[in-house]
Amino acid sequence: MGNSTNDAELEWIRVREEVGLGPADALHNETFKEKMKRKFSENPFIPIGAALTIAALGRGLWHMQTGNAKKSQVMMRGRILAQGFTVLALVAGVFIASQKSLKK
Repeated sequence: MGNSTNDAELEWIRVREEVGLGPADALHNETFKEKMKRKFSENPFIPIGAALTIAALGRGLWHMQTGNAKKSQVMMRGRILAQGFTVLALVAGVFIASQKSLKK
């Protein structure tokens, strides 16, 4: 069983070299911080929308626990708006990225 795993790994190395990507060691593994920075620079509205959603949810739950039902409802509606904003930002980001790839 171990031999077939080695064969599969070697096959991927051969395929990468044939395609011209070089050895597998040449790949840059992004750290979590680097990936977040890159994603935020590509479309900053998605993390902002996610943060607004989390903030509205947290405040709404806090108001629910303290017994302020009216304020809790307002915050839950705000959460829905923030989620809608996030989805629109995601769709806009995908559309813009597809337009950029079509121009290339």
